[in-house]
Amino acid sequence: MQNGAIKTWLDSSYLAGANQTYIEQLYEDYLTDPDSIDESWRKIFDKLPTDVLSPDQFHSTTRDYFRRLAKDAKRYTSHVSDPENDAKQVKVLQLINAFRFRGHQNANLDPIKLRYKEPVLELDPAYHNLTEEDMQETFNVGSFAIGKETMKLSDLYQALKQTYCDSIGAEYMHITNTEEKRWIQQRLESVVGRGTYSKEEKKCFLQELTAAEGLERYLGAKYPGAKRFSLEGGDALIPMLKEMVRHAARNDAKEVVLGMAHRGRLNVLINLLGKRPGDLFDEFAGIHKEHLGTGDVKYHQGFSSDFETEGNRVHLTLAFNPSHLEIVSPVVIGSVRARRDRLNVTGSSNQVLPITIHGDAAVIGQGIVQETLNMSQVRAYEVGGTVRIVINNQIGFTTSFPQDVRSTEYCTDIAKMIQAPIFHVNADDPEAVAFVTRLALDYRNTFKRDVMIDLLCYRRHGHNEADEPSATQPMMYTKIRKQPTPRKVYADRLIENNVVTAEEVTEMVNLYRDALDHGECVVDEWRPLSTHSMTWVPYLNHEWDEEYANTVEVKRLQDLARRISQVPESVELHPRVAKIYEDRALMAEGEKPFDWGAAENLAYATLVDESTPVRISGEDSGRGTFFHRHAVVHNQKDGSYYIPLANIHNGQSEFQVWDSVLSEAGVLAFEYGYASADPRTLTIWEAQFGDFANGAQVVIDQFISSGEQKWGRMCGLVMLLPHGYEGQGPEHSSARLERYLQLCAEQNIQVCVPSTPAQVYHMLRRQALRAMRRPLVVMSPKSLLRHPLAISSLDELANGSFQPAIGEIDNLNPKQVKRVVMCSGKVYYDLLEQRRTSGKSDVAIIRIEQLYPFPHQAMQNALQDYAHVKDFIWCQEEPLNQGAWYCSQHNIRDVIPEGATLKYAGRPASASPAVGYMSVHQEQQKKLVDDALNVK
Repeated sequence: MQNGAIKTWLDSSYLAGANQTYIEQLYEDYLTDPDSIDESWRKIFDKLPTDVLSPDQFHSTTRDYFRRLAKDAKRYTSHVSDPENDAKQVKVLQLINAFRFRGHQNANLDPIKLRYKEPVLELDPAYHNLTEEDMQETFNVGSFAIGKETMKLSDLYQALKQTYCDSIGAEYMHITNTEEKRWIQQRLESVVGRGTYSKEEKKCFLQELTAAEGLERYLGAKYPGAKRFSLEGGDALIPMLKEMVRHAARNDAKEVVLGMAHRGRLNVLINLLGKRPGDLFDEFAGIHKEHLGTGDVKYHQGFSSDFETEGNRVHLTLAFNPSHLEIVSPVVIGSVRARRDRLNVTGSSNQVLPITIHGDAAVIGQGIVQETLNMSQVRAYEVGGTVRIVINNQIGFTTSFPQDVRSTEYCTDIAKMIQAPIFHVNADDPEAVAFVTRLALDYRNTFKRDVMIDLLCYRRHGHNEADEPSATQPMMYTKIRKQPTPRKVYADRLIENNVVTAEEVTEMVNLYRDALDHGECVVDEWRPLSTHSMTWVPYLNHEWDEEYANTVEVKRLQDLARRISQVPESVELHPRVAKIYEDRALMAEGEKPFDWGAAENLAYATLVDESTPVRISGEDSGRGTFFHRHAVVHNQKDGSYYIPLANIHNGQSEFQVWDSVLSEAGVLAFEYGYASADPRTLTIWEAQFGDFANGAQVVIDQFISSGEQKWGRMCGLVMLLPHGYEGQGPEHSSARLERYLQLCAEQNIQVCVPSTPAQVYHMLRRQALRAMRRPLVVMSPKSLLRHPLAISSLDELANGSFQPAIGEIDNLNPKQVKRVVMCSGKVYYDLLEQRRTSGKSDVAIIRIEQLYPFPHQAMQNALQDYAHVKDFIWCQEEPLNQGAWYCSQHNIRDVIPEGATLKYAGRPASASPAVGYMSVHQEQQKKLVDDALNVK
């Protein structure tokens, strides 16, 4: 019955070649949704026997078989089809399909053969009812891209095993894009999974393995027991990276940016980037350069150099990285995006290549990897694909059992979330490593998508060289102690194949050791840095108080304000947005004072008009979380959008504003990377609520606050963190000001709490126009965005400047003042309104708008009329153990008159940032204001 159904279906006249394309499309539609095609066709396809076309059968394999049958003129000659042979043919196609899907599970990937692999039954011809007799028969190979239409089954079986079960295991059938799958199949199957290399190329691979091993042995002998997080066992990373750079250069790459944790980092520094071994030896010996700040351990250091290849000279950058293993990945991607923007390259360009190197336990264990992968094809963050390499030691610190490390078969399964192909490769086969390297890079360049290489290797020593790994992994390290090194394995293979002699191998080892003894660069391709290093030169050696061109002529400011308050007539605005833009038009004419959103947008307009690009990202940045910015307006007719700031005039600098993915750590790390690579652009990250930055604390601690002191890496990133107590509960009140103040030292960051539209306007312009580049942390407002007192005039914007401290604004008689209240942020307006309501004229109110670096001179100027006052109050909305009180009171005491007292007015100490009940909030707020003003 079933064989008869096949015969009847295959002999149908509508399968004639002329109808092949039409039928092929119908069949694809049927496989996707049977109800989407005509009932008559659905009945025909439904008749196909389920044991031949199983539900998990890959669509294109069977489809290709039917396509070939449709084109086969012999089918329409007068011969009788053999139903049994037809069924066998389909089984052969299923065998091919099984290898494509599951061949990687039986591939020879593990150099130390640590774990038993369950045989995959689907890879056995017998599973498909293919017998020994069938092995001598010739079958159509369908879409198997070996260059033949038919093959003897035994030959086909050997080709499948060599392609999918040798030193390379390819996972790509999870990709839904047929073109990508076909491309990978063609590249793998046409050469049965093996590259072809010249004698010189093979010698080159051996030399690079010799260098990788030679450095580790040299360091181990010279500095026994010192931490170096050696690459031994994963030595193939060095030829892989050098081949990646060479192949990238052949494909027009100009820059390569790498990010990696500490495993193998010293080897990459010396043997790829060309750092002088002598400098590394000095670091081991404790010799350091005093002018480089507090510094960092040697296996966190970055480096830059130029690398000469036959195809091109390539600039290499290894990003600095803390011990938070995977956090450098989004930093690298951000840096690459900035470099692409700086070069003004299109999406098809291969000029800047990001490479991120991961650990096997970390890549699947740390959530930042998921965040970064999710960003890979998002408009604001895509970089044309990233090559991701996993140094798979098969052990996480001391945890080696997969069931304790992850819930998936492979550590690389995380990449399947974005349908990235995954190429597993045995690190003891450098030619397979080279093949996968080229394949992965070509895929990335062709499809502009991420690709992952899983470098299966081992870790010859413990987590660091002072550990004793046999204590926790006795079986693993019994095998490792007996395992010859990757260099030895490959050298023996080349000697056996008469590629090199034993004497040449020994000479390679000796020459490399001699080069290390001399302490000079050991990378022949290394070249001195060229113009890439000049990007930061104009921004070095500047300090806070330098003058900069601040004022903007009123006429020009009005013209810009008019331009950004206009939208084309074709754009139908939402009524509430239309009212905001109508008000902004009045502000431009001087008929209304500027509110926060208008002043902020005008700051951006002046900057892009003055050739300073602006980039803003955050979860609601286009509109603004609190409906205030509206830098992006949405057409109510068709959902299209318009950005006035990007359409001021031809020739302006670029203005970008992006609504980000729902991520803090990944996005903030990306923007840090962007700002650290492009000092020209005002780069801003905005938290939806200030305390959302809690999820990105590692970025703040390890990069933003300390990057300059540890690594000499400057960065002008701005963080806008909405902050203010409006009774919204514990999680939406505090941006945790105290955490940033606690991080302040050595002039490392700026912490500002602006209270007027003019202040935010000048603060943003100062950050972009001043030549100094250090991070700016802003406690930005919520209720002040529309507060009737938080307004500024056009003249304040045009002719003012940022004021680190603002003195008393009401016309008080200084001699009658008995108390001075100092504060920052929104509470100022509560104090001001209560003082005016109560009629108190003996209390002055001073605002501190920049808490770090603390404005000693500005505060002294604001307090000069109150030298007689002895009663000083610091008032804050935050609890006693939070906010600015603990971190700033010593600075405040420095500026108040001698003999004066400083007291606190605010909420009592609390484990939570704020109360959860509005009534309690209001009671607390009233009390702290009354206490500050001495209102009974």
